[in-house]
Amino acid sequence: MGTELLAPLDLAFWHLESDAHPMHLGALAVFAPAPGPAHGADAEAVLELLGTRAAAIPRLRMRVRDVLLPVGGAAWFVDKDFDVHRHIERVRLTGAESRDGGGGFMAGATRLAGELMERPLERGLPPWQMYVIGGADGGPFAVLVKLHHALADGMRAVAIGAGIFDEIAVAGRPRAGAPVRRARTVPPRSWMPGLALGRIEDLGRAFGVGASMVRASRLDPRGAPALTASSSGTRRLATADLDLEAVQRIRRAAGGTTNDVLLAVVAGALRRWMRERGEPLPEEDPRALVPVSRRRPGQAAGGNKLSAYLLGLPVGEPDPWRRLALVRTAMDRNKAAGPFRGAGAVAVLADQLPSLAHRFGAPLAGNAARMLFDVLVTSVPLPRSALSLGGCPLRAVYPMAPLARGQSLAIALSTYGGRVRVGLVADGKALPDLDRLARCADDEVAELLALLTTR
Repeated sequence: MGTELLAPLDLAFWHLESDAHPMHLGALAVFAPAPGPAHGADAEAVLELLGTRAAAIPRLRMRVRDVLLPVGGAAWFVDKDFDVHRHIERVRLTGAESRDGGGGFMAGATRLAGELMERPLERGLPPWQMYVIGGADGGPFAVLVKLHHALADGMRAVAIGAGIFDEIAVAGRPRAGAPVRRARTVPPRSWMPGLALGRIEDLGRAFGVGASMVRASRLDPRGAPALTASSSGTRRLATADLDLEAVQRIRRAAGGTTNDVLLAVVAGALRRWMRERGEPLPEEDPRALVPVSRRRPGQAAGGNKLSAYLLGLPVGEPDPWRRLALVRTAMDRNKAAGPFRGAGAVAVLADQLPSLAHRFGAPLAGNAARMLFDVLVTSVPLPRSALSLGGCPLRAVYPMAPLARGQSLAIALSTYGGRVRVGLVADGKALPDLDRLARCADDEVAELLALLTTR
């Protein structure tokens, strides 16, 4: 893998970062001890295995350097001094947390992961880090993976991170004597007119998105105050586990998609949480930015390929089923317009800006995020097959999204092992009661399910 320019959107994520606003994605993977005679796992052995597999992933050997052209641009270069041990670290739980294989372990791992998510990645190195979190050998452990958003979007992050698992690492080994395929970097001349036409269409689309953003921007946002608190630079994590079969039953009864149900659950959980806090419901429904992948099947990996929808979360509606209907209608409207239209497609606009604009305009763009949306809600697809690391079964994966400036909550969801795993990332000082919000998500599913029997 040689030199590769950062795509405009990747460059935007690179320059949006500050010490108080690290722009890395994360995932907390939780593993059970290996079954059978080889019960348990040695933490040092897991650490060594992680290092070996991470070092074999070419993308993880790349770091970012500025380039002369285009002006303000940057590129991925192979780090000739790459040392995987600078990116892999063991972090021990202490006391009762390390001895408790149940709730105590999860509480400790989540607490530690929150502290580790506060730390920006070192920009002079390949921008990723992995931590093995655990206590005594032979017990459960967790692996926290951090990847800079410039390195990958959610789908690409899953593809990169999956290389650490037993099943994928073995399947991905090249066969002896297999030919090496090289991607073409320069298109043939016959493609040039089509590329030029596509560029014109992209620019026209960007102008449309820009106009939509101006119309949708709120000079005086009136969403939930707790979601737009000033940043302290601290991070707190919480997790929720929702019954996938219950979610599917609700979807079959209501129609729409599983994601519609989960977005309605988020809206209901926020409503419950605000009322439990004694907080007045906002005059205006808080807006969620819901990312949408623009990556086509079979498309070359590359960097971020994202757009997004804007969705008003109907927290003011008291009826859970009515909330679900409102979410479904709004998402149907978004899908009918497509991922390249509307103010939520801000990533499409970012793709058309020159490198210099991202270098100097990123702080302004970051500060303007709260004028457009209040909370990020993203779904991250995971492999459906059972996975393991060093023979230890993967029990859960909680995805984690970065926080935008001026916002205090981001929500990410993924499905694995018959459960919907919810990862909540918050500003630690703005939302000290994040665990309560996680419980509210479970309560919302339970109420929708209970009401289903009376419909």
